[in-house]
Amino acid sequence: MNQPSIAGIAPFFIVGNVTTAMSFYQEKLGFDIIFQEPAHDPFFAIVQRDGAMIFLKAVNADPLPNNKRAPDARWDAYVNVPDPDTLAEEFISRGAAFTVPLQNTHDGLRGFELEDADGYILFFGRPR
Repeated sequence: MNQPSIAGIAPFFIVGNVTTAMSFYQEKLGFDIIFQEPAHDPFFAIVQRDGAMIFLKAVNADPLPNNKRAPDARWDAYVNVPDPDTLAEEFISRGAAFTVPLQNTHDGLRGFELEDADGYILFFGRPR
């Protein structure tokens, strides 16, 4: 029996300001803005780079990244990338700052962490 495919998954981040969040993802990480509503002063947007997509929405609530609720569960998103070394170089050239530098982790991954404009932690990496 053929199993239906799943094309991807996107985290949904509550943000303080959608324009600020979009700017971070576009300028620092090279994402494209593929949707925003409304066009001026948006409250909702979708950013995408290759197969990675993130939903951003401003609501009547403060952002609450995982590391603020459970320090042992730092990541809000794991982004699987085939070449974290080259991606780290690109992000550095764009002015992105890492919360954890590119390294081999104790749990068998190679990658790095960064924090977005609202405090969400993203890990970009792959299994070693």
